[in-house]
This record gives sequence, C-alpha cells and structure tokens, in this order.
Amino acid sequence: MNRVKRTALVAAGSVAMVIGGIGVVMPILPTTPFVIVAALCFGTSSPRMYGWLTRNRYFGEYIENYREGKGVSRRTKAYALIFLWSMLIVSALMMRGGIVAIVLPIVGAAVSAHILLLKGRDRSCAEQSR
Repeated sequence: MNRVKRTALVAAGSVAMVIGGIGVVMPILPTTPFVIVAALCFGTSSPRMYGWLTRNRYFGEYIENYREGKGVSRRTKAYALIFLWSMLIVSALMMRGGIVAIVLPIVGAAVSAHILLLKGRDRSCAEQSR
C-alpha cells in the first residue's frame, strides 16, 4: 500500500474515532458505526492503531463481537438505552423546547429500535468470552 493511501486511511480512521467519541456523549451521533469504520480503516492501514483499538477496554470487545457476529448482550443493550435516554433528556433540558423537542424523541425512538433489533447474545456465548 502506498504512503498516500495509508495516510488517508489513518486520517479517516482517526476522524471516525473522534466522531464516535463525540457520539458517546451526544446521543444524536451514533458511536458504533464510526468505531467500526475506524477499525476498517486502521485494519488496512496501521496494524499498530488497529491493535490499539481492538485492545481498547471500551471498544475492543464490541469490535470483536461485531467482527465475529456474536451479537450484543442484554446488559450492553440495557446500558446503551439508559445512557441514550439520559443524554437525550439532558439535551432536551439544556435546549428547552423548539424543534429539539420534536427531533430528540424521534432520534431516541429510532436509535432505541436499532439497539433492540441488534442480534442478541446468549449467556453461554457471553460466559465463554470472559
């Protein structure tokens, strides 16, 4: 792979990680797709950054589960929904009405549906990965 392509992929992966990181605290931005894009970019351009991402205590397990098609545990879904709606409520209170009062519940419902429709992960699979 040439240097320009490698640099562009590392830059794209880094931007995706920043956006994914912002998505952790901003419920309007999805985190998981950006982290997966970052993993794809790093996987083809920088083994060191890919290793860092897949060993990361916050994102590593999710990337591995996604890559292997293992699904998402009920606990992770519950935490995601609690955090999502907590941040939506905080955002709504900070913005105080307007179009935000309409957009946030719609975004929340769509993201909640996405989370709930993710492939589930049974207990035996979750216990084997520990």
